[in-house]
Amino acid sequence: MLYQLLYALHERVSAFNVFKYQTFRTLAAFLTAFFFCWVLGPQFIRRLQSRQLKQVIRTDGPQSHLFKSVLSD
Repeated sequence: MLYQLLYALHERVSAFNVFKYQTFRTLAAFLTAFFFCWVLGPQFIRRLQSRQLKQVIRTDGPQSHLFKSVLSD
């Protein structure tokens, strides 16, 4: 959507010409997604933990996996 809005202005402002490059748009999408995950990720994890939504750890698996239940409590 930003591509549609800002690239239309590339004739007036030459800096908006970078929006025609797919590599720039890919990098911008990656940085936007990374920023949202970095900022909102911890809040989302805390919300899941407060609602006690967590993975069930089976006791019939390897004994080395049982330490996960101690870490999650």
